[in-house]
Amino acid sequence: MADASKETPLKAVQIEALVVMKIIKHSSQSFPTTATGFLVGMEASGTLQVTNSFPFPTVDAPASDGHQDSSSNLAAAAPRAKSNVAYQNEMIKYLREVNVDANNVGWYTSTSMGNFVNVNTIENQFFYQKELNEKTVALVHDVSRSSQGSLSLRAYRLSPSFVAAYKEGKFTTDSLQKSGLRYQDILVELPLTIHNSHLLTSLLHQLPADAPKEELAFPPNLAALQQDPNTPNPPLYPNFDSLDLSIDPFLEKSCDLLLESIENHHTELNNHQYYQRSLAREQAKITAWQQKRKAENAARAASKQAALPEDEWQRLFKLPQEPSRLETLLNSRQVEQYARQVDGFAAGVSTKMFAVRSNLMPGE
Repeated sequence: MADASKETPLKAVQIEALVVMKIIKHSSQSFPTTATGFLVGMEASGTLQVTNSFPFPTVDAPASDGHQDSSSNLAAAAPRAKSNVAYQNEMIKYLREVNVDANNVGWYTSTSMGNFVNVNTIENQFFYQKELNEKTVALVHDVSRSSQGSLSLRAYRLSPSFVAAYKEGKFTTDSLQKSGLRYQDILVELPLTIHNSHLLTSLLHQLPADAPKEELAFPPNLAALQQDPNTPNPPLYPNFDSLDLSIDPFLEKSCDLLLESIENHHTELNNHQYYQRSLAREQAKITAWQQKRKAENAARAASKQAALPEDEWQRLFKLPQEPSRLETLLNSRQVEQYARQVDGFAAGVSTKMFAVRSNLMPGE
């Protein structure tokens, strides 16, 4: 039975509403510092059920000029810190004593403007999938997007091909060509649903109604509760925000971050091109040395002298080390993330611009 459960791949994530509220509260209070914590729950029939969450203890960073950066780095690396792993195991032990779900199912982190595809996220998720439990997820909560009224909470896992490549630790050009690993294969997004209890669902259905003056009959089923005439629908108020023609500030910020990621990507490409030029120069020197040594050996053979060794170039010349292509893959995946955000923001702005095109350009 355990083997069958182990072989069932994760297909979806179901998270309790209380957990969502706890993650939102922790992320908002810690902003702009990254907020992290661990998740507990259980896995059933390919669905990972997240029933509770606990924030990691805050770590005081030493006073320095880059205090904000050091605090963010410490918070981002908190899920794999030894002290937090011990704290996590202790909390799970206490949960088992009160007979509630006490299986480690992953961790959560906060981000701003979708900037979460980095080395810390990869190392944290790899640590969870490799060390603690293979069926774990990383929940990413975007504080900036959620502050505008639309909840941004996504569940990610590392793909099996990327986990295998990360275990080897080789991200060279040859290894990537053999494995066929692309930047799209780093993270796998799982569909996420928010689950409410039946009692909470009943409460939400009765919230828009005024308090009844007399005792109501108990509804026989959920359909009768949904069709209750005593629960009026909220009135439709006009929304003038959709008529605002100003450019969304989040669109501008996303474009700036997109340009910054593209510049980082070009920097990594320049570093790789520099490595290729250095390698070509060294190989040309080695080839010239080998040809010279062959000519010397031919002359020594003609004079009946012992030939000199032809493998001394390994001691005389040192080939440059190829830089890891992992950073390039992460930058490419982050560029794709920003491009998706720009696409989502630009859809609404473009519609407004086309609607008032005749007023903006009367000459056409």
